Amino acid sequence: MKSEIASLTLRALRRVLRATEIGSRQLAVATGLTTSQWLVLREIDAREETTPGAVAQALQFSQATITTIVDRLVVLDLVQRKRNANDRRQFLLTATPAGRNVVADAPDLLHLTFTDRFVRLPQWEQAMILAAVERLAALMDAENIDAAPLLDSGAIDRSQPK
Repeated sequence: MKSEIASLTLRALRRVLRATEIGSRQLAVATGLTTSQWLVLREIDAREETTPGAVAQALQFSQATITTIVDRLVVLDLVQRKRNANDRRQFLLTATPAGRNVVADAPDLLHLTFTDRFVRLPQWEQAMILAAVERLAALMDAENIDAAPLLDSGAIDRSQPK
């Protein structure tokens, strides 16, 4: 009985991993971007102008990760970076017309669907799911692995989709 429940749990985890992989692949085919690149682009597009720090804070990514991702988006001509006229130490980011088109044409991301559904659950159920997933991470010796709050596998600042 114990091994049957373990097997069912592993199967459920595998389905989550596969859904994540499929979603990332669909996004890559549609946009040529990784999930994290698309999220950064979407965050920049949602604002008139923004700073890398504001994007990092909104997405809970490190400043270094945002810098790497923005560098790639600039090369792809999806984001424009310019110095702030009021504070020359600071950069301002804006989405280019091509970047806005990528955001508009991208398929729905799995993690956005998850978040929309998750926040509709009662608070007690959200806490129960969090506790169970944290426990799973501990069982897999993964509780100290740095991870951003998005459903994607691989390095968050990789330049190419898988």
